[in-house]
This record gives sequence, structure tokens and C-alpha cells, in this order.
Amino acid sequence: MDQALPLYLGIQRELEARIRSGEWRPGHRVPGEHELLGHYGCSRMTVNRALSNLAAAGLIVRRRRSGSFVAPPRAEETVLAINDLKAEVEARGQAYRPDIRMRRERPATATDALRLGVAPGTPILALTLLHLADGEPHALEERLINLRVVPAAREVSFRDLPPGSWLLQHVPWTEAEHSIRAVRADARIAGLLRRRPGLACLVIDRRTLRAGAAIACARLTYPGDRHSFSSRLGPP
Repeated sequence: MDQALPLYLGIQRELEARIRSGEWRPGHRVPGEHELLGHYGCSRMTVNRALSNLAAAGLIVRRRRSGSFVAPPRAEETVLAINDLKAEVEARGQAYRPDIRMRRERPATATDALRLGVAPGTPILALTLLHLADGEPHALEERLINLRVVPAAREVSFRDLPPGSWLLQHVPWTEAEHSIRAVRADARIAGLLRRRPGLACLVIDRRTLRAGAAIACARLTYPGDRHSFSSRLGPP
């Protein structure tokens, strides 16, 4: 455990790591307060704070007299964060796999330029991929990466780590924009998501920047029959 962290946060992170790694699957009983007290040699208040934070994050369910259990998967994501879809799927206890349907390096078209916020002709990497959860489409991603800002993306296959996860790990950003809307799936999107045409879908458009320069933009399309979106806010 990282000794620089408050003890409750260190406990919280250790338990969270076991959940997110899949070591503890949904329904797994989390060690009780007395077990954690003995293991970590801390106060009941410290253990209770760690468990309360995990419950507030939706990772565990606390039941009076029964104990705490790893929460079942929820198709519920925050719209105010830059999500790592791989971690999102794995946190629900499902096997993740990216399925790249298109990858093309090209000059930005007028439409690309408008989406990404660059000049037409800027070199970009255009990607279309499905994020699969247990083999089923979780979301469709259509992404543009600005190769003037992220030239290293040319050399990455994204077959093991999807582009959003790779960018989060390797390219720091200072600003982000997003919008959310509802659409009906056309034949192309319905075919990719394995849904019927006309199904209501939730679409998030996101753009990340660094010091005013566009890094990437992504359009994420979620089948509306399997997803809801929520956020928890506090005062500024």
C-alpha cells in the first residue's frame, strides 16, 4: 500500500483494484469490517469510510446484517468525464475486446476539420471501431486523431489498447468539450451495433485539446436499449 496515502484511501484503492481486475466478480462477498480491521490494523471509522466510498461509486452494495458485495454490472456511465471504455467494461465484470473496422491516415476533409477543429488538409488518423463486452457491441466509436499533435499514433495498432485508453495514458489534455444527443440508428449504425434500424441511440461527441490545439475527437454511439447516463455533481 502507498504509505503517502491516507489509510482509508489506500484500503479503498486496494479493494477497488480487486474489483476492477475481475479478481472479485459481481456478487462476490467483500471481507467484512472485522476482517478488514484485523488485516489493516486500523479503526472501524477508517474501514467504514473506505467501504462507504466504494458504495458511493457503485462498486459495492452494502446490506445490513449480510455484509458488502461486489455490485452487478450497470450500463450507466458519467457524461462529464473522459471515459476509458476498456476499464468501464472490465469494471462491470465483462471481457473487453476492441474490433477495429476502419483505420485510415488521410488529410482532413472539410467535415473532419469542422469536427476536430483543425484546418482542412491537416494530417489525421481516422478510426472506426466497436467496443465489445462479452462479444456484444457496447459502443461504436468514430475517432479522428490530429497527427500534427500526436504523431506517435501512426505507429500504434490499437488492437490491444483502444485509442481512447491509449490517449488517456500517453497524451495529456488541458481542455475537453462534449455534447450528448439522441438519434435513431440508420442502417449502417444498426448493422454495426447488431440492432434494428430506427432504434434510439445515445450519441456523445467529445473533443480534447492541449493548450488550445486539438488532440482528438470521438463520436461514441451507445444502443439506447442497454444504456443510461448519469452524473453526480457538487457545488463549485
